[in-house]
Amino acid sequence: MNTQTPSTTLMQPDTRKLLRTGLLIFGTGVVAAALIFTSFGGVTRHQGPHTNLGWLSLMLAMGCLPTGFLTLLLAAIKLLGDRHR
Repeated sequence: MNTQTPSTTLMQPDTRKLLRTGLLIFGTGVVAAALIFTSFGGVTRHQGPHTNLGWLSLMLAMGCLPTGFLTLLLAAIKLLGDRHR
């Protein structure tokens, strides 16, 4: 007896893990970028963030946003490939 719905059978477990990981990494970058402007003193054009936490948050955002985007892109392509099988 198959208890899975058709929508869950279209997604492989590794695809689900890629989506979850990509969303987590990208979401971390978004939160870090938002914290730079709201809680960690803001950013100026010529001097950058005003606090040490602002600089750390900037480095975190600069690492997480591209990595999370590429992971989500890989997951989306894999999801399309899984649907065509």
